[in-house]
Amino acid sequence: MSYPKPIESIPSYQHPDDANATSPITAAVAWEDAPAGLTNAASLPALFISHGAPTFAIEQSATTSALARIGQNLPKPRAIVIMSAHWISAKLEISSNPRPKTWHDFSGFDPKLHELQYPVSGHPALAESLAQQLSARDIACSVNPMRVCDHGVWSPLRHLYPAADVPIVQISLPQHYDSVACYQLGAQLARLRNEQILIIGSGNITHNLQALRWQADSIDDDAKDFKLWLLQQLKSDIPSALDWQQYPNYQNIHPSDEHLLPLFFALGAGQRVSVVHESMAHHSLGMDIYRFD
Repeated sequence: MSYPKPIESIPSYQHPDDANATSPITAAVAWEDAPAGLTNAASLPALFISHGAPTFAIEQSATTSALARIGQNLPKPRAIVIMSAHWISAKLEISSNPRPKTWHDFSGFDPKLHELQYPVSGHPALAESLAQQLSARDIACSVNPMRVCDHGVWSPLRHLYPAADVPIVQISLPQHYDSVACYQLGAQLARLRNEQILIIGSGNITHNLQALRWQADSIDDDAKDFKLWLLQQLKSDIPSALDWQQYPNYQNIHPSDEHLLPLFFALGAGQRVSVVHESMAHHSLGMDIYRFD
């Protein structure tokens, strides 16, 4: 896969049932109990989750309640494939750690945060299967058996699946990937949704830490305007959404792009967007959750 790819050349998305769609990436070989031809058992959406500040892990808010409802209402996944804004790598890596430790990758917050554990299991067989199939499609990647679980993963998952009973495979965000590359990667993995695998991008719809006001009830109008604009593009014009840096003064909303790029990973896996939750926190952090079907 070459980067960057001109936005004008993005092919229209093909539904998995289209006759001309590329052969699916399937995870069935990773499941010892998978019946032959496992498809459409319980098609799951892809999600984009705004995970906020590290304190999100111990907060009770409208956003955390929305995550809890998702976990209660969706069919329980067999596994989660998740891209976090907090694993940036030189090339695409896929975690194959069977027992990823809870990494408290922050400082200066409530000591209680450092005591939290999310004892989730990994899924090495699924990770290996995905790496082999992506490599066969000339997408450079490798498995990482040592990767720990950063807060972009465990913080939202504590609310989504508090029992930590759904195994995870984390996918890195390569430093050379842009919105188009993340979109294309999500599209490669879209068929996993038909195998009861939940695809998640974890970041933030707006993320300018310099504009944070921790105790403020106010709302950053620039951040709110940006997310409303981007949502409209997601609904009506995907190429325009992928070209999000056309937005005037986008650097005031995303001084760096790592917290927005997981959105496009989820978009590639689902296409049709719906808003699960919308809010703002700490003045400038958009806490939206989107569903892609």
